[in-house]
Amino acid sequence: LDEAVSVKPVLLIRVCGHIGVANTKALEIAGIGKETHVNGGIIDKDPESGEPNGILRENALSLVWRVIPKPSMTELQEACIRSCQKAVENGLTMVHWIVDSADEIRIIQKLYNEGKIPLRIYLGIPVELLDELFRLGLITGFGNDMVRLGFVKIFVDGSLGGHTAALKQPYVDKPETSGMLIYTQRKLDRLIMKAHEACLQVAVHAIGDKAIESSLKAFSNALKKFPRRGHRHRIEHCSVLNSMLIKRMKKLGLIASIQPHFVVSDFWVIDRVGYERARWIYPFKTLMDEGIIVVSGSDCPVEPINPLLGIWAMVARKNFSEESLTVEEAFKTYTLNAAYASFDEDKKGTIEVGKLADLTVLSEDPFNVPQEGIKNISVEMNIVGGEIVYTRA
Repeated sequence: LDEAVSVKPVLLIRVCGHIGVANTKALEIAGIGKETHVNGGIIDKDPESGEPNGILRENALSLVWRVIPKPSMTELQEACIRSCQKAVENGLTMVHWIVDSADEIRIIQKLYNEGKIPLRIYLGIPVELLDELFRLGLITGFGNDMVRLGFVKIFVDGSLGGHTAALKQPYVDKPETSGMLIYTQRKLDRLIMKAHEACLQVAVHAIGDKAIESSLKAFSNALKKFPRRGHRHRIEHCSVLNSMLIKRMKKLGLIASIQPHFVVSDFWVIDRVGYERARWIYPFKTLMDEGIIVVSGSDCPVEPINPLLGIWAMVARKNFSEESLTVEEAFKTYTLNAAYASFDEDKKGTIEVGKLADLTVLSEDPFNVPQEGIKNISVEMNIVGGEIVYTRA
């Protein structure tokens, strides 16, 4: 990277957002040197000199992020408007929106007050802002039908693509590592306990089986100390599972929030974790058969925002096709189940008298096209609260 750019600081981040590489200039500005250490992150070092080689994993990326100029409020506003437009063009009537900062929340609220938010927003708040929520006395559900406080988001591990998802056994294609946990068990216990006690919904990013197990321990401890029915805590991605983890999820009443398009984009997964573990990656059918609420999303911008691509991935799955779903089952994960995950199943998620008039009109009937044709269906019209927010030209 230094050979290409040496004068200006450069940070290149993998599509997953969990690993990146910085040139020497960026490392210097960020103050990253031989002795630099960061909790929940790894700074790769040259084996001979011990100096950073530029590769940064997980929280180590934040050392560079913090010295990058922050976007202005105008830039944030423009980005939010474009994001909302992209969402409604793809047929979404509601998004679970994980914000990056308090400024982003302010911008969303400002745009809502100005009538510029065309769809419903369920806010995901990073755990770093947890104390601010406490200070303001806010809990899940604060807001209205358009913009509402949703869940607290906690990253427990990294990604399979970056070899940072925490596995119980080493990676097959990189046996020197098993990934990493962002928090110690004690720290994760405290964070989930704190949010749970405050009546906040918790969503943990947990991809590897070790990370999922750590999350289950923390949720179990919180629910033992502060029993609460209907908490609807979630495991985001919920990728590398096994039968025992699934049974424990069911017992704890956890939601499996999965991004189906990973079945397509993670085509290398057998090479990465081996056949035996790959069999248990994104086991849609098994999760539903066990009675777990499965919710589907996109993980945009990591994956395409179009929900029809996710539905196609679930229905036309090639690897481990026994875990594929019917079209009806797949749609349910994006509609009624998604409404359940935001405590909205009584007012949205199905087309019924008395429910919110949130409707998406498609170019073809997905129940009457070949499986491969689902991904080619387009959105003709999008209606939110009875108002047309998008019409295809």
